[in-house]
Amino acid sequence: MSDEIERIRIYGDPVLRKKAEEVTEFDGNLEDLANCMTETMFANESGIALAAPQIGVSRRVEIIDLTFGKEFDNVLTLVNPEILETGDEEVIEEGCLSFPGIFEDIVRPKKIHVRYQDLNGDVKELETDTFLSRVIQHETDHLDGILFVDRLSSVKRAMLDKKLRILAKEGVIE
Repeated sequence: MSDEIERIRIYGDPVLRKKAEEVTEFDGNLEDLANCMTETMFANESGIALAAPQIGVSRRVEIIDLTFGKEFDNVLTLVNPEILETGDEEVIEEGCLSFPGIFEDIVRPKKIHVRYQDLNGDVKELETDTFLSRVIQHETDHLDGILFVDRLSSVKRAMLDKKLRILAKEGVIE
């Protein structure tokens, strides 16, 4: 994997439904993957986070940039994240690069406590009750093959059915 920009996988691509594999080697390849993910995210002006499956790589890596591309050096990389605790829930509108043009209100815990590894394999923990909490949850769902539309009520999901079927046709790789 190089520092080039990869294609964002769209709903319908089977990689988005797979549980990503745990990272066990913390080497230059992992750093290359994180850099490629960052470049790809920055190339998509609405992107603030990306999970490796969204570029077709089934590995437990996610990157987050709440500066919207203004601070490349402040990208948070979480490897093998595990959400340990959650708090009270809130509803906030979410979107996803794998679902272009679709934005829906999603219920998620406001506060989380997460354990993850950095690019060197060092274990870190983070507690947050800010927007970062929501982003980590969204991206960690991607690593588990869960998509934000899975968190919608059946009624809301039915209302999106036509849009999702169109996206699914576009997302399938021939």
